[in-house]
Amino acid sequence: MNKNILLKELFTNINKTGAVTFSSRSLVNKMLSFADFQGARTIVELGGGDGSITRGIVDRMDADATLYVFEISEAFCENLKVEFANKNVIVICDSAEHIDLYLGDNQADLILSSLPFSLIPKEARNEIYRKSSSFLQKKGLFIQICYSYLLKYQFSKHFYDVKTAFTLKNFPPTFIMVCQPTP
Repeated sequence: MNKNILLKELFTNINKTGAVTFSSRSLVNKMLSFADFQGARTIVELGGGDGSITRGIVDRMDADATLYVFEISEAFCENLKVEFANKNVIVICDSAEHIDLYLGDNQADLILSSLPFSLIPKEARNEIYRKSSSFLQKKGLFIQICYSYLLKYQFSKHFYDVKTAFTLKNFPPTFIMVCQPTP
């Protein structure tokens, strides 16, 4: 899909995308540096967007791993389906609230998210936190990029341990929350 169409979607639906630009390569690399992809069989991405993070995941994941990409923008979903037409990349045009409907009995080794939690209604946000935490392997990680450090307190209600990192190499500068599920 044409990058101009993706930019138009980004700006016309900012209440859904929660971003003013796509994630920089530097941010993607830093975010993904916290994840151990070796041996990860089930990987989930929440908020596939333009595919910046998706590309980084696909480049790092094992050939026999499965990546579930959740995205609510139909334009972004169509782009993701074309760009990642691999049998092990499943693009789901639905809310992350419904992760349980798609994972079934699978537990995720990694959940990587760029969801704009500050813009998501509280009830839906808490459902995403709850389900993400319960669908993670005991040694799995939930890794979130966000623009506010205050979100750490929301994550800490649903995850056992939350570590933070920060990068200036993105516009705007971004926090990375690395969350472990309750043992």
